Amino acid sequence: MQKEKEQWSSKIGFILSSSGAAIGLGAIWKFPYMTGMNGGGAFFLLFIAFTIIIGLPILIAEFIIGRGAEKEAVSAYKKLAPNSLWTFIGKWGVVGAFLLMSFYSVVGGWVLVYSALSIPGLVIKDAANYPELFATITGSPFITILGLALFLLINIIVVSFGIQDGIEKSSKILMPLLFIFFIILVIRSVTFEGALEGIRFFLHPDFSKLNAENVLYALGHSFFALAVGISVMVTYSSYLKKDVSLPLSAGSVSVMNIFVSLLAGLAIFPVVFAFGLEPTEGPGLLFIVLPEAFAQMPFGEVFLSLFLLLFLFAVLTSSFSMLEIITAAFTENKNRSRKKVASIAGILVFLAGIPAALSSNVLADFKIFGLTVFDATDYLVSNIMLPGGCLFIALFIGFKMDRTLVRQEFSYGNNLSNGMYQVWFQLMRWIVPITIIFVFLGSIGIL
Repeated sequence: MQKEKEQWSSKIGFILSSSGAAIGLGAIWKFPYMTGMNGGGAFFLLFIAFTIIIGLPILIAEFIIGRGAEKEAVSAYKKLAPNSLWTFIGKWGVVGAFLLMSFYSVVGGWVLVYSALSIPGLVIKDAANYPELFATITGSPFITILGLALFLLINIIVVSFGIQDGIEKSSKILMPLLFIFFIILVIRSVTFEGALEGIRFFLHPDFSKLNAENVLYALGHSFFALAVGISVMVTYSSYLKKDVSLPLSAGSVSVMNIFVSLLAGLAIFPVVFAFGLEPTEGPGLLFIVLPEAFAQMPFGEVFLSLFLLLFLFAVLTSSFSMLEIITAAFTENKNRSRKKVASIAGILVFLAGIPAALSSNVLADFKIFGLTVFDATDYLVSNIMLPGGCLFIALFIGFKMDRTLVRQEFSYGNNLSNGMYQVWFQLMRWIVPITIIFVFLGSIGIL
């Protein structure tokens, strides 16, 4: 059967692939600038708290739903709750993944162009010109759309090969290499003169800088960074064998995500303050600050090129998961070619992503509720669709899914006590949904 062919070959392959789905633009690109714009250390502390108390339990829940049903996101809810309104959660996830990928791939295109320009001999030698380089890349309709197209072409090719031969093989090699290069970069960044102020900004919480909107952003980013809320992990875990512990796997993914976010902050903020840059720079922060750091290192051009290449692959492993949930939804139990479906989905994402790609140039003055198309799509996905999806998943696990199946899937492959299960289940049933509702209502001024 087709289902047997589509499985992870090993536990580590699943964990690294799931980590790859989570670790990408969320931890490396978005986290630093979100932290810079939302209070520094206080935002980081909230992000960690939300990741552990809310994000991790939901990640376990998505794993349980996927492996329990042995179906991709749309079919999983249809199998577990047939002929009920709950089946809309899977469709919500596919739409969310599509919208998320439409603007995510724009940034992926920026990274792809940067990676090409970082080849020694091509890149601008003077670090002071990197802000100008970023403005040139994002300001060109041709470059942004070309980057978007090439980025999605890579996604289509890899997802067409399937789980083991495409996604898993790339994740096993590239994720460990990314960790190594990040650690090297952090060591250099924290040794700059003036770096201590950046470390203090990042690690010392000042809660006076927080408001209800910042709290919502921290909650939304904890979901964005773990790739939960759009049932990506439901699809990934549907390819998983029963001997793998879902809570321990989810814990590994969450710890790796927090660790990479920590490394990203320690790599970025010391350089920001050492060079007198603004931590509130926004989406361009990573593309301007990292080259500044590498320019001060021996063989900096080579290190920058290698790091950007690995960063590109980390971004790709995240985007693979989004294209996979869309592709799987239209190939499960259907006589359709994976390659054809992935290609069509990629083309549709490309078309949907064009307005976001043009938001930094020809459509810069076009606003939706005061936001560019790029920022509006980001806000819709990160602050409405992801928290909303997580709320629905929590309610589904807590009140609808068969309790025996939930307990079995939680227990397979580990010796965790019944007390651990009860803590997790009560979190999902009460604490997670109530927290999401309160944070959301607070952010729109109702509370």
